[in-house]
Amino acid sequence: MRLLFFAGIWTLIGLSFAGQFYISSANAGSPVSWRQALAWSLGDWYVFALLSWPASRWIQSHPLRRASWWRPALQHLIAGAVFSLLYMVLRAWVGQWQGQWSGRSATFADAFSPLLVKTWHFNILIYGVLLAVVQALENARRFQERAQRAAELERGLVQARLQALQMQLNPHFLFNTLHSISTLMHRDVELADRMIARLANLLRYSLDHSETREVTLERELEALELYLDIEQTRFGPRLTTRFDIAPETREALVPNLILQPMVENAVRHGLEPTGRPGQIEILSSLRGGRLQLEIADNGRGWSGASREGVGLSNTRARLQALYGDDAKLEAGPRAEGGSVVRISMPFHKEPRAET
Repeated sequence: MRLLFFAGIWTLIGLSFAGQFYISSANAGSPVSWRQALAWSLGDWYVFALLSWPASRWIQSHPLRRASWWRPALQHLIAGAVFSLLYMVLRAWVGQWQGQWSGRSATFADAFSPLLVKTWHFNILIYGVLLAVVQALENARRFQERAQRAAELERGLVQARLQALQMQLNPHFLFNTLHSISTLMHRDVELADRMIARLANLLRYSLDHSETREVTLERELEALELYLDIEQTRFGPRLTTRFDIAPETREALVPNLILQPMVENAVRHGLEPTGRPGQIEILSSLRGGRLQLEIADNGRGWSGASREGVGLSNTRARLQALYGDDAKLEAGPRAEGGSVVRISMPFHKEPRAET
């Protein structure tokens, strides 16, 4: 296909010059047939096509660069002169053959002399055009390769950053849960044993999806329920939860384990300090093509910097790594009392091609 495209380009150039030759000859009062115009023009440009292949390979191996440009420029000037000379030699042979084919015999010198006068500088110009085109294509190829390498490095960096954030989050959650279990061990061994079993289920889920960047909201809610089972064991009837999940959002992709640290934040900083019964609400909706998530509690309210711990800062960093400025997290007091975290992110059901 590349060879056919290459031949087609030179054929189109030859056809355009054949038309020009046919019209200009008629206007000058010495008309030629379309067959003659086509034969001579294609003879010219097919010789250029034949020479352009080795010339292009030479240009690729001797690119022009900003540093020490004068040496390759001199090399290309000499190469242009050789290109012009080779063209005239080959075109003279083709001209001899065309003369014999049309019944007009001519010597090599008779065919070469007019070419030397008429085409020397034009041939060098054609080499210059080849040089510009090949150089531009090579620069575009190198730029694309650099962009691809940069994208691969960026993806690797983002993946490493996400893994580092995940490693930061898991010990934080595990420490808090083990602390709760150790407290229960002195009051209710059976309850502490149930918490250990539920913790094992959650850790198993976390390990199974440790390399997964995004999961469906449905799967994320299942993981959140594993965590809430642990907290329900701790708080009993003091803790209630309410889910208001829009059906059309359940298949949306979200960062893996993004809800758990928000809910943990609400439990530790909103409900636990009050000693009163409390409720945590998890809501999702689709607005303007964006997924909206809310995690709200009716606890002691927003307390500024004390709430901006590992959970919130980690979640902000993960959203930034995955979606850049296309995602937003806001946290603050709730109008009805307590606090609320709102996450706005692109709604999508297929993994994003670029980070």
